[in-house]
Amino acid sequence: MSDSYDEYEDEEEWEITLVSHRQEKDAFFGDHPQSPIPPEERDAFDGLDYFDPDPSYRVTATARAHDDPEPVEMETTASAPVRYLRVVTFEFELDGTETSLAAYRQEPDEETLFVPFGDATNGEETYERGRYMEFEPTRDLETGDEVVLDFNLAYTPFCAYTDTFSCPIPPEENHLPVAVRAGERVAE
Repeated sequence: MSDSYDEYEDEEEWEITLVSHRQEKDAFFGDHPQSPIPPEERDAFDGLDYFDPDPSYRVTATARAHDDPEPVEMETTASAPVRYLRVVTFEFELDGTETSLAAYRQEPDEETLFVPFGDATNGEETYERGRYMEFEPTRDLETGDEVVLDFNLAYTPFCAYTDTFSCPIPPEENHLPVAVRAGERVAE
């Protein structure tokens, strides 16, 4: 895994892909039976709110793998805590600040890495409880591997739209000391 636009030819291709992803998500939220938008509100739904695409929020992070994943209990918005395993920590610089985020799995053999996080925009520009990112690495990450974290893909958990869902709340270790003005935001 490498730097910057590793899977894209250039910034333009990256932005086109990001906008397409957002359009697909808006269509799901507006029409799909499993949408978190309550059925009675879907006719008025005209899309989610997003920060403008910003390539400066695609950061290169260095992985620190946890060979013996540590269990972490995450509080949720409406039910009992949920157990995750901390499998890797990403270390990176964002807005001139050295920081890190832990990535989790519920089961050791899952492929998807779950990265819930809070930042200085929560409660003002973004959902008060934080946002999520997910990654599917092409292989198990090892300490020293470099990956691109794209905060433009940060999304709001379903529980922000309805009480029907119970969502994990990002743990304190995943609260960033900076404002991440990328990805989904609350309606203006």
